[in-house]
Amino acid sequence: MNPKKHKNQIIQQIIVQYFLVLFAFVVIYFLSISGAYIWCHQIIWQPYDRLYIILSFVKENLMAFASVTLLAGWTLITCCFMAKSLRNLNEVIVASQKLCTAKTEPLTLSADMKTVQDELNLFREQALRSELLAKEAEQRKNDLIVYLAHDLKTPLTSVIGYLTLLHDEPEISYKLQEKYTHIALEKALRLEDLINEFFDITRFNLTVLSLEWGRTNLSRMLEQVVYEFQPILAEKKLTWDVNIAANVEILCDPDKLERVFDNLIRNAINYSYSNSQIHLSMKTLDEQVEIQVSNHGKTIPADKLSHIFEQFFRLDSSRASATGGAGLGLAIAKEIVELHGGTIEAVSKNESICFTLLLPMTNMHNSL
Repeated sequence: MNPKKHKNQIIQQIIVQYFLVLFAFVVIYFLSISGAYIWCHQIIWQPYDRLYIILSFVKENLMAFASVTLLAGWTLITCCFMAKSLRNLNEVIVASQKLCTAKTEPLTLSADMKTVQDELNLFREQALRSELLAKEAEQRKNDLIVYLAHDLKTPLTSVIGYLTLLHDEPEISYKLQEKYTHIALEKALRLEDLINEFFDITRFNLTVLSLEWGRTNLSRMLEQVVYEFQPILAEKKLTWDVNIAANVEILCDPDKLERVFDNLIRNAINYSYSNSQIHLSMKTLDEQVEIQVSNHGKTIPADKLSHIFEQFFRLDSSRASATGGAGLGLAIAKEIVELHGGTIEAVSKNESICFTLLLPMTNMHNSL
């Protein structure tokens, strides 16, 4: 439930109860006065009767008496409601303190505060889940940094070792020189990949994503992305299967959105079987655009699929593998898509992995 809407409902409930009690008081008051009036006229009073004297005085000053008693009743009811509201407020303050000091214990409030109790307990559970997810992400990041720091030594040691051989053995054969140079280059490239992962982690922690909106021909963007990835697919023995609707324009940040497609396609390349196809399609659905990127590869287990968009999560936890990077690509893609007001989801079954994006063709940010 929307917290603002829920707060308004609580206020409305208190106000309605307050005016109902006031109305009931006024009705009972006038009924009591009417009943007393009828009762008094059924009795024969004596002039010296004390009650008769009091009632006569009240009758002579009826307006003043009625005003004073009504004001006293209104004041009493208002004070009671204020006291009740303050008690409720105090309960909420105490409960809020418990949220910080005893997060694992459910909160218990009075019966008339059950709705607030349920909302606070829901907030507590959400906060615990968010804290747990943040700790898991932080732990994955720390583990990744430790692995990266350790892995940096291996290629660096190899590069130094083979370059030292080339330096110390000037008479070494050309064939061995070529072999050692090739190995050193491969290790240096691997070292570059690892250093880039460090930069990715740093940029992710320090950068706040913001969008620069503009009208973009999404069809041309996707066609350009497909063309640029053609050499990489050929190197990996993969082919394209492309179906892009023509001349589709949307309001978006083209640079950020291109980063999303880049991350999804690289992910598809890394986890595709050799000699298979990567499918990319784009079509319009009413006021939305649907983009799908799918590939043939090992089915992702459900427990891993549910974490696939989390920060620093890698499908392949083995540091010996060159796939997966820092585990930030899909997390960044999800953040960018949601900033555009869209959604992204992943489905994996029967040795296929499919990512589906839904993006609005227009955006409220630009239409205001």
